Amino acid sequence: MQPISYARPASLASAIATLAEAGPGTRVLAGGTTLYDLMKLDVERPERIVDINGLEELAAIDTSGDELIFGALARMSDVSADARLTSAFPALSEALWKAASQQLRNMASLGGNLLQRTRCAYFRHGEPFACNKRTPGSGCAAIEGLNRGHALFGGSDACIATYPGDFAVALVAFDAQIDIAGPDGERSIPFAELHRQPGDDPSNDTTLLPGEIIVRIRVPADPVGRASTYHKIRDRESFAFAVVSAAAAIRLEAGVVTDARLALGGVATVPWRAREAEQSLISKALTPETARAAGELAFADAVTRQHNAFKVELGANVVRDALLIASGRA
Repeated sequence: MQPISYARPASLASAIATLAEAGPGTRVLAGGTTLYDLMKLDVERPERIVDINGLEELAAIDTSGDELIFGALARMSDVSADARLTSAFPALSEALWKAASQQLRNMASLGGNLLQRTRCAYFRHGEPFACNKRTPGSGCAAIEGLNRGHALFGGSDACIATYPGDFAVALVAFDAQIDIAGPDGERSIPFAELHRQPGDDPSNDTTLLPGEIIVRIRVPADPVGRASTYHKIRDRESFAFAVVSAAAAIRLEAGVVTDARLALGGVATVPWRAREAEQSLISKALTPETARAAGELAFADAVTRQHNAFKVELGANVVRDALLIASGRA
Protein backbone atom coordinates (compact mmCIF):
# COMPACT_ATOMS: atom_id res chain seq x y z
CA MET A 1 0.00 0.00 0.00
CA GLN A 2 1.35 3.41 -0.96
CA PRO A 3 1.36 5.98 1.87
CA ILE A 4 -0.37 9.29 1.11
CA SER A 5 0.06 12.55 3.00
CA TYR A 6 -2.97 14.78 3.41
CA ALA A 7 -3.37 18.55 3.78
CA ARG A 8 -6.56 20.61 4.18
CA PRO A 9 -5.67 24.32 3.84
CA ALA A 10 -8.01 26.87 5.38
CA SER A 11 -7.59 29.61 2.75
CA LEU A 12 -6.85 30.00 -0.94
CA ALA A 13 -3.48 31.57 -0.15
CA SER A 14 -2.60 28.62 2.07
CA ALA A 15 -3.70 26.18 -0.63
CA ILE A 16 -1.50 27.89 -3.22
CA ALA A 17 1.45 27.88 -0.82
CA THR A 18 0.93 24.19 -0.07
CA LEU A 19 0.81 23.32 -3.76
CA ALA A 20 3.89 25.43 -4.45
CA GLU A 21 5.86 23.38 -1.92
CA ALA A 22 4.50 20.04 -3.14
CA GLY A 23 6.06 17.80 -5.72
CA PRO A 24 4.69 16.36 -8.97
CA GLY A 25 2.95 13.53 -7.09
CA THR A 26 0.47 15.96 -5.52
CA ARG A 27 -3.22 16.00 -6.47
CA VAL A 28 -5.98 18.43 -5.54
CA LEU A 29 -9.13 16.96 -3.98
CA ALA A 30 -12.43 18.69 -4.66
CA GLY A 31 -15.45 16.44 -5.24
CA GLY A 32 -13.14 13.46 -5.71
CA THR A 33 -15.43 11.62 -8.10
CA THR A 34 -12.78 11.51 -10.84
CA LEU A 35 -9.69 11.27 -8.65
CA TYR A 36 -10.95 8.30 -6.63
CA ASP A 37 -12.04 6.52 -9.79
CA LEU A 38 -8.59 6.84 -11.36
CA MET A 39 -6.88 5.87 -8.09
CA LYS A 40 -8.88 2.64 -7.98
CA LEU A 41 -7.72 1.90 -11.53
CA ASP A 42 -4.10 2.61 -10.52
CA VAL A 43 -3.95 5.40 -13.10
CA GLU A 44 -3.42 8.01 -10.41
CA ARG A 45 -1.05 7.20 -7.52
CA PRO A 46 -0.76 10.47 -5.59
CA GLU A 47 1.84 10.86 -2.91
CA ARG A 48 0.08 13.87 -1.42
CA ILE A 49 -3.52 15.08 -1.50
CA VAL A 50 -4.46 18.72 -0.95
CA ASP A 51 -8.13 18.89 0.05
CA ILE A 52 -9.57 22.29 -0.93
CA ASN A 53 -13.16 21.63 0.16
CA GLY A 54 -12.78 24.01 3.09
CA LEU A 55 -12.30 27.01 0.80
CA GLU A 56 -15.79 28.50 0.94
CA GLU A 57 -14.76 31.43 -1.24
CA LEU A 58 -14.51 28.99 -4.16
CA ALA A 59 -18.08 27.72 -3.76
CA ALA A 60 -20.00 30.92 -4.57
CA ILE A 61 -22.61 31.13 -7.33
CA ASP A 62 -23.77 34.52 -8.61
CA THR A 63 -26.02 34.72 -11.68
CA SER A 64 -27.53 38.12 -10.91
CA GLY A 65 -25.25 40.41 -12.93
CA ASP A 66 -23.81 40.91 -16.40
CA GLU A 67 -21.70 37.80 -15.88
CA LEU A 68 -22.67 34.40 -14.59
CA ILE A 69 -20.06 33.55 -11.96
CA PHE A 70 -19.48 30.04 -10.70
CA GLY A 71 -16.89 29.16 -8.08
CA ALA A 72 -14.75 26.14 -8.87
CA LEU A 73 -16.10 24.32 -5.79
CA ALA A 74 -19.76 24.92 -6.63
CA ARG A 75 -21.49 21.54 -6.95
CA MET A 76 -22.88 20.50 -10.29
CA SER A 77 -26.35 19.84 -8.89
CA ASP A 78 -26.59 23.30 -7.30
CA VAL A 79 -25.54 25.11 -10.45
CA SER A 80 -27.80 23.09 -12.75
CA ALA A 81 -30.81 24.02 -10.59
CA ASP A 82 -30.08 27.77 -10.55
CA ALA A 83 -33.26 29.57 -11.61
CA ARG A 84 -31.61 32.09 -13.92
CA LEU A 85 -29.48 29.42 -15.54
CA THR A 86 -32.45 27.22 -16.38
CA SER A 87 -34.31 30.12 -17.99
CA ALA A 88 -31.55 32.25 -19.54
CA PHE A 89 -28.95 29.56 -20.35
CA PRO A 90 -30.72 26.20 -20.59
CA ALA A 91 -27.75 24.70 -22.46
CA LEU A 92 -25.53 25.20 -19.41
CA SER A 93 -28.09 23.70 -17.05
CA GLU A 94 -28.77 20.74 -19.36
CA ALA A 95 -25.07 20.05 -19.84
CA LEU A 96 -24.76 19.63 -16.07
CA TRP A 97 -27.79 17.50 -15.34
CA LYS A 98 -27.13 15.22 -18.31
CA ALA A 99 -23.54 14.71 -17.21
CA ALA A 100 -23.83 12.01 -14.55
CA SER A 101 -26.05 10.41 -11.94
CA GLN A 102 -27.71 12.58 -9.30
CA GLN A 103 -25.39 11.18 -6.64
CA LEU A 104 -22.31 12.21 -8.60
CA ARG A 105 -23.73 15.65 -9.40
CA ASN A 106 -24.30 16.22 -5.68
CA MET A 107 -20.62 15.52 -4.99
CA ALA A 108 -18.79 16.73 -8.09
CA SER A 109 -17.40 20.26 -8.27
CA LEU A 110 -17.40 22.39 -11.39
CA GLY A 111 -13.62 22.75 -11.37
CA GLY A 112 -13.08 19.02 -10.99
CA ASN A 113 -15.61 18.31 -13.72
CA LEU A 114 -13.78 20.59 -16.13
CA LEU A 115 -10.46 18.89 -15.33
CA GLN A 116 -11.58 15.35 -16.08
CA ARG A 117 -8.79 13.50 -17.83
CA THR A 118 -9.14 13.10 -21.57
CA ARG A 119 -9.25 9.33 -21.65
CA CYS A 120 -10.38 6.08 -23.22
CA ALA A 121 -10.64 2.43 -22.18
CA TYR A 122 -6.99 1.78 -23.07
CA PHE A 123 -5.92 4.59 -20.74
CA ARG A 124 -8.18 3.38 -17.94
CA HIS A 125 -7.12 -0.26 -18.08
CA GLY A 126 -3.41 0.03 -18.78
CA GLU A 127 -1.31 -3.09 -19.30
CA PRO A 128 -1.08 -4.89 -21.65
CA PHE A 129 -2.36 -2.01 -23.80
CA ALA A 130 -0.09 0.71 -25.14
CA CYS A 131 -1.09 4.21 -24.01
CA ASN A 132 1.07 7.30 -24.37
CA LYS A 133 -0.95 9.05 -21.67
CA ARG A 134 -0.05 6.42 -19.08
CA THR A 135 3.36 5.41 -20.38
CA PRO A 136 4.90 8.05 -22.68
CA GLY A 137 6.44 6.56 -25.78
CA SER A 138 4.58 3.25 -25.55
CA GLY A 139 2.20 4.01 -28.44
CA CYS A 140 -1.56 4.35 -28.82
CA ALA A 141 -3.47 1.07 -28.96
CA ALA A 142 -6.66 2.85 -30.00
CA ILE A 143 -5.40 3.94 -33.41
CA GLU A 144 -5.49 0.39 -34.78
CA GLY A 145 -7.73 -1.03 -32.05
CA LEU A 146 -11.31 -0.61 -30.91
CA ASN A 147 -11.86 3.10 -31.53
CA ARG A 148 -15.65 3.49 -31.67
CA GLY A 149 -15.64 6.16 -28.98
CA HIS A 150 -12.54 8.01 -30.11
CA ALA A 151 -11.93 11.47 -31.48
CA LEU A 152 -12.59 12.77 -34.97
CA PHE A 153 -10.96 16.12 -34.25
CA GLY A 154 -7.78 17.23 -32.50
CA GLY A 155 -6.10 13.83 -32.40
CA SER A 156 -2.51 12.97 -33.21
CA ASP A 157 -0.37 9.91 -33.85
CA ALA A 158 0.19 9.85 -30.08
CA CYS A 159 -3.43 9.95 -28.86
CA ILE A 160 -7.02 9.99 -30.13
CA ALA A 161 -8.80 9.83 -26.76
CA THR A 162 -11.95 11.93 -26.40
CA TYR A 163 -12.51 14.69 -23.84
CA PRO A 164 -15.39 13.27 -21.78
CA GLY A 165 -17.05 16.30 -20.18
CA ASP A 166 -20.34 18.01 -21.04
CA PHE A 167 -20.30 21.33 -19.17
CA ALA A 168 -17.05 22.36 -20.86
CA VAL A 169 -18.65 21.96 -24.29
CA ALA A 170 -21.39 24.43 -23.36
CA LEU A 171 -18.88 26.85 -21.83
CA VAL A 172 -16.86 26.90 -25.05
CA ALA A 173 -19.98 27.78 -27.02
CA PHE A 174 -20.66 30.82 -24.82
CA ASP A 175 -17.15 32.32 -24.75
CA ALA A 176 -16.63 31.69 -21.05
CA GLN A 177 -13.57 32.93 -19.17
CA ILE A 178 -11.75 31.09 -16.42
CA ASP A 179 -9.86 32.58 -13.46
CA ILE A 180 -6.81 30.68 -12.23
CA ALA A 181 -4.70 31.19 -9.10
CA GLY A 182 -1.13 30.03 -8.62
CA PRO A 183 2.25 30.87 -7.10
CA ASP A 184 2.62 33.86 -9.44
CA GLY A 185 -0.80 35.30 -8.68
CA GLU A 186 -4.12 35.17 -10.47
CA ARG A 187 -4.69 35.16 -14.22
CA SER A 188 -7.67 34.87 -16.54
CA ILE A 189 -7.85 33.09 -19.88
CA PRO A 190 -10.59 32.27 -22.38
CA PHE A 191 -12.04 28.94 -21.38
CA ALA A 192 -11.27 27.63 -24.88
CA GLU A 193 -7.57 27.88 -23.99
CA LEU A 194 -7.77 25.68 -20.87
CA HIS A 195 -7.61 22.31 -22.60
CA ARG A 196 -4.82 21.32 -24.94
CA GLN A 197 -4.73 18.89 -27.83
CA PRO A 198 -2.40 15.91 -27.31
CA GLY A 199 0.18 16.61 -30.02
CA ASP A 200 3.36 14.68 -29.20
CA ASP A 201 2.71 14.82 -25.42
CA PRO A 202 -0.75 13.55 -24.45
CA SER A 203 0.20 13.22 -20.78
CA ASN A 204 -0.83 16.82 -20.04
CA ASP A 205 -4.47 17.67 -20.75
CA THR A 206 -4.54 21.38 -19.82
CA THR A 207 -2.55 24.59 -19.92
CA LEU A 208 -2.53 24.93 -16.12
CA LEU A 209 0.93 25.59 -14.76
CA PRO A 210 2.37 23.66 -11.79
CA GLY A 211 0.67 24.70 -8.56
CA GLU A 212 -2.28 26.42 -10.25
CA ILE A 213 -5.94 25.74 -9.50
CA ILE A 214 -9.18 26.98 -11.02
CA VAL A 215 -10.86 29.67 -8.92
CA ARG A 216 -14.00 30.51 -10.87
CA ILE A 217 -15.74 30.37 -14.24
CA ARG A 218 -17.35 33.48 -15.77
CA VAL A 219 -19.89 33.46 -18.61
CA PRO A 220 -21.07 36.67 -20.34
CA ALA A 221 -24.81 37.03 -19.78
CA ASP A 222 -25.53 37.20 -23.52
CA PRO A 223 -29.21 37.06 -24.57
CA VAL A 224 -28.31 34.39 -27.13
CA GLY A 225 -28.18 31.92 -24.26
CA ARG A 226 -31.95 31.92 -23.80
CA ALA A 227 -32.59 30.00 -27.04
CA SER A 228 -30.11 27.20 -26.39
CA THR A 229 -29.84 23.51 -25.65
CA TYR A 230 -27.35 20.77 -24.89
CA HIS A 231 -28.28 17.74 -26.95
CA LYS A 232 -26.49 14.52 -25.94
CA ILE A 233 -26.58 11.12 -27.60
CA ARG A 234 -25.20 8.32 -25.45
CA ASP A 235 -25.36 4.56 -25.23
CA ARG A 236 -27.65 4.65 -22.20
CA GLU A 237 -29.83 7.30 -20.63
CA SER A 238 -27.78 7.90 -17.50
CA PHE A 239 -24.20 7.87 -16.28
CA ALA A 240 -22.67 7.66 -19.74
CA PHE A 241 -20.32 9.85 -21.72
CA ALA A 242 -21.54 11.32 -24.99
CA VAL A 243 -21.13 9.41 -28.22
CA VAL A 244 -21.90 12.75 -29.87
CA SER A 245 -23.24 15.91 -28.28
CA ALA A 246 -23.85 19.51 -29.31
CA ALA A 247 -24.32 22.74 -27.41
CA ALA A 248 -26.32 25.06 -29.65
CA ALA A 249 -27.72 28.56 -29.28
CA ILE A 250 -29.48 30.74 -31.79
CA ARG A 251 -30.75 34.31 -32.09
CA LEU A 252 -33.44 35.11 -34.63
CA GLU A 253 -34.69 38.45 -35.90
CA ALA A 254 -37.65 38.37 -38.27
CA GLY A 255 -37.02 34.67 -38.77
CA VAL A 256 -33.37 35.18 -39.80
CA VAL A 257 -30.34 33.99 -37.82
CA THR A 258 -28.30 36.89 -36.45
CA ASP A 259 -26.14 34.92 -34.02
CA ALA A 260 -25.35 31.22 -33.66
CA ARG A 261 -23.23 29.25 -31.21
CA LEU A 262 -22.24 25.63 -31.72
CA ALA A 263 -19.82 23.36 -29.89
CA LEU A 264 -19.34 19.61 -30.10
CA GLY A 265 -18.70 16.93 -27.49
CA GLY A 266 -17.83 13.26 -27.67
CA VAL A 267 -15.90 13.74 -30.90
CA ALA A 268 -12.70 15.64 -30.07
CA THR A 269 -9.69 15.60 -27.79
CA VAL A 270 -10.86 18.95 -26.37
CA PRO A 271 -14.23 20.77 -26.21
CA TRP A 272 -14.69 21.64 -29.90
CA ARG A 273 -16.13 24.89 -31.26
CA ALA A 274 -17.63 24.62 -34.76
CA ARG A 275 -17.17 28.20 -35.91
CA GLU A 276 -17.52 27.65 -39.65
CA ALA A 277 -20.82 25.91 -39.08
CA GLU A 278 -21.95 28.84 -36.93
CA GLN A 279 -21.09 31.35 -39.63
CA SER A 280 -22.88 29.32 -42.28
CA LEU A 281 -26.18 30.05 -40.54
CA ILE A 282 -25.88 33.83 -40.31
CA SER A 283 -28.44 35.77 -42.41
CA LYS A 284 -30.37 32.59 -43.22
CA ALA A 285 -33.69 31.25 -42.07
CA LEU A 286 -33.22 28.31 -39.74
CA THR A 287 -34.89 25.34 -41.37
CA PRO A 288 -34.25 21.60 -41.09
CA GLU A 289 -32.28 21.93 -44.32
CA THR A 290 -30.03 24.80 -43.23
CA ALA A 291 -29.56 23.19 -39.82
CA ARG A 292 -28.54 19.90 -41.42
CA ALA A 293 -26.15 21.73 -43.77
CA ALA A 294 -24.52 23.34 -40.73
CA GLY A 295 -24.18 19.89 -39.18
CA GLU A 296 -22.50 18.54 -42.28
CA LEU A 297 -20.10 21.48 -42.31
CA ALA A 298 -19.30 20.94 -38.63
CA PHE A 299 -18.06 17.43 -39.46
CA ALA A 300 -16.52 18.15 -42.86
CA ASP A 301 -12.94 17.88 -41.57
CA ALA A 302 -13.46 14.80 -39.41
CA VAL A 303 -10.66 12.23 -39.40
CA THR A 304 -12.35 8.86 -39.02
CA ARG A 305 -11.02 5.48 -37.91
CA GLN A 306 -12.21 1.95 -38.50
CA HIS A 307 -14.98 1.97 -35.88
CA ASN A 308 -15.99 5.63 -35.42
CA ALA A 309 -16.91 6.80 -38.93
CA PHE A 310 -20.60 6.51 -38.01
CA LYS A 311 -20.16 9.60 -35.83
CA VAL A 312 -20.03 11.86 -38.91
CA GLU A 313 -23.59 11.11 -40.01
CA LEU A 314 -24.82 10.91 -36.44
CA GLY A 315 -23.09 14.16 -35.58
CA ALA A 316 -24.64 16.06 -38.48
CA ASN A 317 -28.07 14.95 -37.27
CA VAL A 318 -27.27 15.83 -33.65
CA VAL A 319 -26.28 19.35 -34.72
CA ARG A 320 -29.44 19.71 -36.82
CA ASP A 321 -31.66 18.58 -33.96
CA ALA A 322 -29.88 20.77 -31.42
CA LEU A 323 -30.27 23.84 -33.60
CA LEU A 324 -33.97 23.15 -34.12
CA ILE A 325 -34.53 22.63 -30.41
CA ALA A 326 -32.73 25.89 -29.68
CA SER A 327 -34.69 27.80 -32.33
CA GLY A 328 -37.93 26.56 -30.78
CA ARG A 329 -36.92 28.48 -27.64
CA ALA A 330 -36.14 31.72 -29.49
